[in-house]
Amino acid sequence: MKPRYWFRWLSVQGAPRLVLRMHVRRGDRFAELMGGPDGFADPYPLIEHLREQVKRGPSRFLRTPIALAAFDHDLCRAILRDTRFGVRTTESFNIPKPLQKLAERFPMPPSPVEPPSMLVIDPPEHTAMRRPVSSAFTPRAIGRLRDRIETVTEELLDALPSGGSADLIESFAAQVPIAIISEMLGFPERDRNLFLEWGDKATPLLDVGISWSAFRSGVDAMDVMNGYLDEHIERLRREPGDDILSSLVTAGELDTFALKATASLLMGAGFETTVNLIGNGVAQLVAHPEQLDRLRAEPELWPNAIEEVLRVDAPVQTTARTALSDIELEGLSIREGSTIVLSLAGANRDPAVFTDPATFDIARPNAKEHLTFSSGVHACLGASLARMEATYALQSLFDRFPDLTLDGPPQRRKLFTLHGYERMPVRLGRRATTPSAV
Repeated sequence: MKPRYWFRWLSVQGAPRLVLRMHVRRGDRFAELMGGPDGFADPYPLIEHLREQVKRGPSRFLRTPIALAAFDHDLCRAILRDTRFGVRTTESFNIPKPLQKLAERFPMPPSPVEPPSMLVIDPPEHTAMRRPVSSAFTPRAIGRLRDRIETVTEELLDALPSGGSADLIESFAAQVPIAIISEMLGFPERDRNLFLEWGDKATPLLDVGISWSAFRSGVDAMDVMNGYLDEHIERLRREPGDDILSSLVTAGELDTFALKATASLLMGAGFETTVNLIGNGVAQLVAHPEQLDRLRAEPELWPNAIEEVLRVDAPVQTTARTALSDIELEGLSIREGSTIVLSLAGANRDPAVFTDPATFDIARPNAKEHLTFSSGVHACLGASLARMEATYALQSLFDRFPDLTLDGPPQRRKLFTLHGYERMPVRLGRRATTPSAV
């Protein structure tokens, strides 16, 4: 670990961490949601507590010492689509100017959380970065991946022990998306486990106020991945394939730094959302066997069931936007540079939009109105791919192992932004002799 990264952590993570911990000690429930241990396991009681607090206030915003926050579906959707707001920067969460300048002096290696990653830049730069990538995620392009998704899924299910036990995250949920996104970026199959290891260490960088040890581990992983990508991109320049990264390399629109930032973002986005979606889907269906029985009787409901998983237990719980100018909204004067935290999980359970919002209902008619994939210019490029992977993976899993049950409590990841399972021990039960056609 390079010493300069300690100063980077201090400026963009250490200071917010100190602020969050201070407010948690003072009983601030919003700070607890962002950085408290209870919020990691089950954030929804805290979200509903904060929603009730909003109802008693003068507007649909929750005003906290940390930031404004929104839990209302229509308000969150409006802000996501409002071009007067941009994505989070180091100015968010009121980081003092000296620490902002310190952060600028110690840049990170190319990563999903640093410019020029699409995740953290606004138009027109965002448009220029997104345009060359978007062709790989058109409906036609995603449709061409279906056969490969089916093959990978079936191979993984064949490898699971009939009548045995497994960690479903490690053995299945993580393997499906990492195989597909690796192939899309031209990575050799032998290197998939490297990316699983790097991704697991780097994912906490998406949170706010992480510890020095978590930050150090994440940046170390990004440094190693950065070296790997240097070699991989040079190899693609000599021998391009038919993958998306090869097309970006040969097009010549992005320099090496931008190519690495884009590749790391696609790896993270193409993996994290889907592995959490599959794991959350298994947990919901095992906990609601009557819903699983209905899916077996009405398999045409599977796509809607995936939307309901995305709504009721969002793999991406939150995002943030920064006012790009002084704005009047909901009767509030929002100053330029102010941060608004948007609770996507809260919006997805807004009772004004979803009847009995805490109920898992695979036939919910408006389940697809969730905001898990964001909205506006930063809407998730890979949403269709994640839906396809999860639909086939979950349906095939429960068709192949109809008696699957949990083998002890699954272990949640201790993250605020991304919501999923680190481990999910299961008893697979007998393997169906003739898997149902998906």
